[in-house]
Amino acid sequence: MARIGREPVVYGLALLLAAVMVYRVQGYLRVYDVRAGDSAPQFELADDQGLGVSLDDYGGKVVLLNFWATWCMPCKIEMPWFVEFQRKYKDRGFSVVAVSLDDEGWEVVRPFVNELELNFPVVVGNDEMADEFGGVVALPTTFIIDKQGRITATHAGLISKSDYEEEIEQLLIEQLHQDDSRLVTQGAR
Repeated sequence: MARIGREPVVYGLALLLAAVMVYRVQGYLRVYDVRAGDSAPQFELADDQGLGVSLDDYGGKVVLLNFWATWCMPCKIEMPWFVEFQRKYKDRGFSVVAVSLDDEGWEVVRPFVNELELNFPVVVGNDEMADEFGGVVALPTTFIIDKQGRITATHAGLISKSDYEEEIEQLLIEQLHQDDSRLVTQGAR
C-alpha cells in the first residue's frame, strides 16, 4: 500500500479552507445590499424584560441603530457617547437602539447594560437579523436612520463622537424644517 505524503494532504486542506472562505465571503456579499437611501429592514426583538422592541416603534424619529458586543473595545468607547446622545436629543425626536450580537445573550449583556446605565433600548440580535442589515461583518456597525425610516449613513468600526453628532444634528434640523414647512402649507389653506 502506497503512503500518501504530507504535502498533498496539506494542499488539500488549504484548498478546502479556501473554498469555505470563498463561500462565506460570497454569502456576505449576497446579503450586503443595504445602502444609504434604502428603507431600514424591520425587526422585532425582546428587551431584557421580554418586551418587544421594533424599529416601527420609532417611526417619525431619527434613530441611531448600533450593532455591538460586550467584548468589543470600540463598542465600549461608543456607549457613553450614545447615553449622552439619548439624553441630549430624545426630546427632539431621536433615539438610540442597541443590538447586541453576543452569543451568550442576556447573561453577558444585562450586567454590561446595568454597569454603563444605558438609557436607551437594548436588544439581543442574531445572525439572521444582522444579515437583514447587510451581514454585519464588523463591530461596532452603526446605521443612522431618518424619520422616514431610510438609512442615511452606515459606519463599520469606530468613528468620532463629533461625526455622529454632526449627522444627528443635521437630520434633526432637516426634520424641524420639514415640520415647519408642513405647518406653513397647512396654514395657507
